[in-house]
Amino acid sequence: MAKESPVELRKGEKVFAAEDLPRVPAGTPGRVRMVAGVRWIRYRVDFENGESIGSLDRFKLARPSEWSRNGAA
Repeated sequence: MAKESPVELRKGEKVFAAEDLPRVPAGTPGRVRMVAGVRWIRYRVDFENGESIGSLDRFKLARPSEWSRNGAA
């Protein structure tokens, strides 16, 4: 059975890196710049440390409410 994905993000939404990414430590804030895909929704995010990363899965990103609920912020 496929893993159920959390509610999808929208363009312009504020997010946090939910885990360490290349050149982006976990907890780094950013904004969703682009949403793409049909079966596999992926995101391009501009992070506040100047990095822009594409093809990010929803599980690698957290909304502010999800990030603080996990006690990470």
